[in-house]
Amino acid sequence: GDPPVPAAPGRAQVFAAVVDTFLEKLVTAGSYQRFANSYRCFYRLQPEMTRSIYDQFVSQLQTSIKEEIQDVKDEGNLDVLFNSLDKMVEEAKDHKEPAWRPSGIPEEDVRSAMVPYLLKHRSYLQKVLKEKEKENRKVAESVLAGRDRIAELQQLIQARKLAWQ
Repeated sequence: GDPPVPAAPGRAQVFAAVVDTFLEKLVTAGSYQRFANSYRCFYRLQPEMTRSIYDQFVSQLQTSIKEEIQDVKDEGNLDVLFNSLDKMVEEAKDHKEPAWRPSGIPEEDVRSAMVPYLLKHRSYLQKVLKEKEKENRKVAESVLAGRDRIAELQQLIQARKLAWQ
C-alpha cells in the first residue's frame, strides 16, 4: 500500500520548536563578536576571561528563559491544552458535515443554537414531571389505603363498643 503519511507535529512540538528557534536567534543576535566589541578594553586585556564570561552569560540566559517558558507552560497547563486542541482538530477531520457558520441573521443563529438545547431541556423536564406524577400517584394511593384502614378500624371499634354494651 501507500507509505504511511507522517503525522503532523503536535502543537506542543511546534511550540517547543518555536522556543528553540527563538533561543538560537537570541544567541546569534548576541554573538560573541558583538559582546567582545562592546567590552573591547576588557577583551584586549583578558580574551579568555571575556570568552568565559560570555559563555556563562549566554548559558544562564538560555536556562532562565527556558525555565520561565516552562513555568508559563505549567501554570497555563499548556501541554494538556495543546494535546486537546490536536485531538479536536483530529476528530474534526472525520466530520463530513460542514462546520457551523453564522448566517448573518442573529435571530436565526440564536434560534439554531438554542432550539436543540431547549428541546433537550424540555424532554428532561417532561421526564422529571412524569416521575413526579408517578410518585404522587403512589403517595395518593397509600393515603387512600390508609384512610380505608382507619375507616375499618373505626368500624371495628364501634362494633366492639356495641358488643360491650
